[in-house]
Amino acid sequence: MLSAIILIISLVGMGFTLQKAGRELWEGMVPIYNFYVLTSLLGKPIWWFILLFVPFVNIAIAFLLYLELSKRFGKGGLFAVLLLFLPFIGFAILGFSKNETYKG
Repeated sequence: MLSAIILIISLVGMGFTLQKAGRELWEGMVPIYNFYVLTSLLGKPIWWFILLFVPFVNIAIAFLLYLELSKRFGKGGLFAVLLLFLPFIGFAILGFSKNETYKG
């Protein structure tokens, strides 16, 4: 039950985060597709998305994507770590906070 709530908060937060970046809200709420949208939004090649399916490599790629996303929201590397380990908190901050703006 708790994991379902955390998943929903993460997906909705990512949806609102991507919406601030000019994408549709639903794109952030669809698992797997949301990382494809994030990869293309950040201007990374498609093979970065494919590498998200490779064990252990996916952690590094996700961190690099989150680092780039953090920079575009005016945050630093520590926020990327928050997105990696506690995405339900990080995406909730980016998506729901009125103070956070996307600087693509």
